[in-house]
Amino acid sequence: MPNRSPTTLAEQVYLALRADLLRGRLAPGSKLKLGDFSARFSVSLSVVREAMARLTEQGLVQASPQRGFWVTPLSVDDLRDLTRARVLIETLALRESVAGGALAWESTVLASHHTLEKTPMIEADGSVNPSWESAHRDFHHALLSGCGSARLASIATELRDCAELYRFWSRELAHDTDRDVASEHRRIAELTLSRDARGAARALADHIERTTAALVEYVAQRPELAGIQDNSG
Repeated sequence: MPNRSPTTLAEQVYLALRADLLRGRLAPGSKLKLGDFSARFSVSLSVVREAMARLTEQGLVQASPQRGFWVTPLSVDDLRDLTRARVLIETLALRESVAGGALAWESTVLASHHTLEKTPMIEADGSVNPSWESAHRDFHHALLSGCGSARLASIATELRDCAELYRFWSRELAHDTDRDVASEHRRIAELTLSRDARGAARALADHIERTTAALVEYVAQRPELAGIQDNSG
C-alpha cells in the first residue's frame, strides 16, 4: 500500500479492527499485540497506534503506558451500571419528548422508524448491516430529540455510545438472535407516537435491558470472561 497516506492507512486499520472488535473476533479482555497487526496489515507500528488511539477513545479498547492495549473486558458490573444509567436517562428523555415534542418531532420519529424498518439488519455473511446500524442510531436519537434539553439528549447519546460494544456482543457472542428487534422498535415507536409516555418508557427500558440479560447469562456460563483484563507483559 505504498501510494496511500499514513492517515488513510490508519483509517483502514481502524475500520478493520473496529469490525473485529464489534463482531467478537477479538475476545473481551485479550491483549492486543501491535506487532501482529503491523504484520497483518503491512503497516508501521505508528499507524497501528493511531488506529488504537481512536478505538481507545471510543471505549472499545483500553490502554496503559506500560502494558499496551487490550480489548475492553466484558464486565458484568459495568454493564449493569451502564444499563441502569441508560434506563434512567433515556426513559426520562423519552417521557419529556412525549410530553413536549411538537409535530416536527413526531414526523422525525415516524420517518426514522420507517427507514429503520425498511433497512435489512443482517447481511449475507451474518454480520450486522452498517446501514441498519446507522438507521438504528438515528431512530433512537429521534426518540429523545423532542425532550427540549440538549444536555439531556447529549448525555443519553453518550451513554448509548458507551453501550455499543455490549450491543454487538449480545448478538455476536451471546447469540441472542431469537429476539424480534423489529417488533421491539415498532412497539416503542407506536407507543411514542400515541403519546403514551409510560408505555413508551417501559418498552424502551425493556429493549435496553434485553441486551444486558443476554450478556449476563453468557458470562454466567463462562465465568472466566467476567472482568478479565489480560494486560500482563
